[in-house]
Amino acid sequence: MDDGKLLRIVLWLLLCAVGAYILIKGMSLHKKTLVNMCRDAQEKAIEAYLPGILETEGVKTQTPVEWLCSKVEEQLPFLGTIQAKEMEETEKDRETDKKIMEENSDFLEAKLLEENQEAGPVGSGEENTGGVDAQSENQQSAENTEALQDAAKENAQTADAGDGGQAEASAANAIVNPISLDMFQDFDYVISNFYTIDKTTSINSDQLNAPALVSEDLKMTTGNDQPQILVYHSHSQEEFIDSNPGDPSTSIVGVGEYLVRLLRDTYGYNVLHVTDTFDIVDGKLDRNKAYNYAQDKISQVLEENPSVEVVIDLHRDGVPDDKHLVTDVNGKPTAKIMFFNGLSRTNQNGDIEYLPNPYIQDNLAFSLQLALQAKQYYPDWLRTIYLRGYRYNLHLRPKALLVECGAQTNTVEEEMNAMEPLADVLNKVLKGE
Repeated sequence: MDDGKLLRIVLWLLLCAVGAYILIKGMSLHKKTLVNMCRDAQEKAIEAYLPGILETEGVKTQTPVEWLCSKVEEQLPFLGTIQAKEMEETEKDRETDKKIMEENSDFLEAKLLEENQEAGPVGSGEENTGGVDAQSENQQSAENTEALQDAAKENAQTADAGDGGQAEASAANAIVNPISLDMFQDFDYVISNFYTIDKTTSINSDQLNAPALVSEDLKMTTGNDQPQILVYHSHSQEEFIDSNPGDPSTSIVGVGEYLVRLLRDTYGYNVLHVTDTFDIVDGKLDRNKAYNYAQDKISQVLEENPSVEVVIDLHRDGVPDDKHLVTDVNGKPTAKIMFFNGLSRTNQNGDIEYLPNPYIQDNLAFSLQLALQAKQYYPDWLRTIYLRGYRYNLHLRPKALLVECGAQTNTVEEEMNAMEPLADVLNKVLKGE
């Protein structure tokens, strides 16, 4: 017993000696060593109690803020659902747009070829305007500019004629291709003669009730003592084969200004022209959000001018360089036009809920009635109405219209000339003729 007691005493003394040695040694540790020991202890504690902050095998490192956000989403799962839905909708939008471009390349190429063949030759019989090919047009750009200025003066003189000009315009054209409204009872006839349907969307006789659309009353109800029509350009930088770079009077904006003058001076409407730029971002051409920027501005203008009934977004199309959308109207080389409708619906996703448009039927009625007037008075001038899946700000008014006038291969003169029949058919529909 005494030997055992003695052994325990010795062991305790050894332990006390070791403890004293460790204590003394620890007090003499270098500061850097203490910092490293504390950091190691801290990381071990974090790893044990807050493992999401540190990188673990096979898991991407999270910052404290990212970890905290993830924990909040776990407690409020609907936040993650909203974000996931937004990302899914954005991805669907991108995929659908990509699919449109891929699927429609051959389809649109064939359609353009058909349109050029239907339009026939102009002037000397060459496919290019007036028998002048693109190379010759480029070589004579200075002469074209002078001719454009002379034509603009003549157009201005016609517009200044006021009511006399309107009477002269009415007398100058008559129905050359009468179309009975009974024909609109045949859905197949309407689709084949008036529409091109994008491959990513669809429409049936219930969604496009042609007899109801052509009989809808679209007469202007607002007097010209207040704004009635608004013209703008989501893509204000669109130019033509002989445009002067940097000169907006030779771009789509200048073409829109001539349309405004015709509607105002020849037909007596009160017209606003918004010439703001929506497709230049940080000094560079960027059309990714042009429709969004345009919507913000045009919505503001409409809020300030609630009397506006007609909203026109005037564009020019983009086609292969060997295509020339031109015909002869009243002896003038004239760019062909196309009305454009968005249906807020695709075959892949169905109705696009985040792009609501309560005026789809009114939009369709407006473009179809304009197309009917155009086919009766200017049958070679009109391209078919194009139906596509998205919205294109046509929800801003019942009588909202997107117009594609010619393309980059047209001359400014051809574009200007196209505004005369466009103003005429707009007036016919708005007057209920």
